[in-house]
Amino acid sequence: MRRAYSVETVRAAEAALAQRLPEGALMRRAAAGLAVACGDLLRRNGRVYGSRVLLLVGSGDNGGDALYAGARLARRGAGVRALLLAPDRVHPGGLAALVAAGGHVVDGPDGLGVLDLVVDGITGIGGRGGLREDATELLHTVTRDRTPVLAVDLPSGVEADTGEVHGEAVRADATVTFGTYKPGLLIDPAAEHAGALRLVDIGLGPELPEPPDLEALQYADVAALLPVPGGESDKYRRGVVGVVAGSERYPGAAVLAVAGALRGGAGAVRYVGPGADAVIARHPEALVHAGPPSRAGRVQAWVVGPGLGEGRDAEGAVADVLAADVPVLVDADGLRLLDAETVRTRSAPTVLTPHAGEAAALLGTAREDVEAGRLAAVRELAARYRATVLLKGSTTLVAEARDTPVRVNPTGTAYLATAGSGDVLSGLTGSLLAAGLAPRDAASVGAYLHGLAARHGSDGAPLSAQDVADAIPAAWRDVRAG
Repeated sequence: MRRAYSVETVRAAEAALAQRLPEGALMRRAAAGLAVACGDLLRRNGRVYGSRVLLLVGSGDNGGDALYAGARLARRGAGVRALLLAPDRVHPGGLAALVAAGGHVVDGPDGLGVLDLVVDGITGIGGRGGLREDATELLHTVTRDRTPVLAVDLPSGVEADTGEVHGEAVRADATVTFGTYKPGLLIDPAAEHAGALRLVDIGLGPELPEPPDLEALQYADVAALLPVPGGESDKYRRGVVGVVAGSERYPGAAVLAVAGALRGGAGAVRYVGPGADAVIARHPEALVHAGPPSRAGRVQAWVVGPGLGEGRDAEGAVADVLAADVPVLVDADGLRLLDAETVRTRSAPTVLTPHAGEAAALLGTAREDVEAGRLAAVRELAARYRATVLLKGSTTLVAEARDTPVRVNPTGTAYLATAGSGDVLSGLTGSLLAAGLAPRDAASVGAYLHGLAARHGSDGAPLSAQDVADAIPAAWRDVRAG
């Protein structure tokens, strides 16, 4: 599992560890790992010996890491130049090490020629706001030939704690971070600036508290959560999920939500709504009912909202489902029709799955604000509605009302940006709720499998929501196989 901590927590952990180590040992550990990563990147595009490396060096420890790493590269035969953006506040030990190893300080970008690597050591995890204008111009100049950029700890100009980007920021091909991940490396829009991530272990682990601020499940974590039927399983032990979806205008939403539930391992799916004929035509194993949901039969969880439309019948269906004493997932039209106080006072768990526009409507803010501050938005939604919230988007986040780490899904892909894929996710997550997974786990595993299925289904080509649903079993097998 990838775990991320706030700047304040990281600094406290570094301070505690540094007290037990010789002076400068922590920076030397970081620089050693950074130099290895730089060397790997240089070898991928040629070689280390004779390569041309430019260090963009800011003040403080971040610049010091870059300088010490540059010294190691210089000793391996690389031609290393350092451009100091704050000469009066440069790390003195790092600068001395670079010069002693044969590196050079330059006054500006003129005359550097073609570069093989630019190392971004401008600002560290404590930086706030975007890059200054002079740093932005310099960055554009030295990378105009598409020179690879490696960021030190965090791309300069992004917000470490939130993933927000205010103004110009470095777009790195790779980022080497130290001790632990920072939230901004995992959450868009900042994550888009980080490129490939590498974590360098500097011994910080024992100093980091529980729980982290953010976590991202990996294959082993998801495999441990997957519901696996046993010899005594029947359809009720595997989980029966009810799906209230579709309308005359959007019958396909019903088909896709049911497909997601069936592919997600539900023992049975009870469908309620006007799309019964379309559902049975595609999924003859589904159990259909005219409604209301409370009379459809036994379920262990409900999914309500995809393609439900408007009107009194749709509103009544949402209210009926929310009155049930089982977990409920509310998506799409259901989010517009729910009563907030009803959600807050439910005795059983509720999962809300908005995209940015729906989240903005629930919060009474602008979509752009949600997209720019995804972490704050998902936390606010979870607290305001006392629910588990799965905020869909370029990085899907899952948050609870209680004090648990926000989860970020690492399998998202642009191929999910297709009509109906959210309906599949709703059905898939609903099936996991019905199987007995806790709401946070069901939402996290559902998002993980959903993204993995899209990668399987696309194989580099366009795909439909039905393709995503059909690829869920393959994603499931991949996770189980590790």
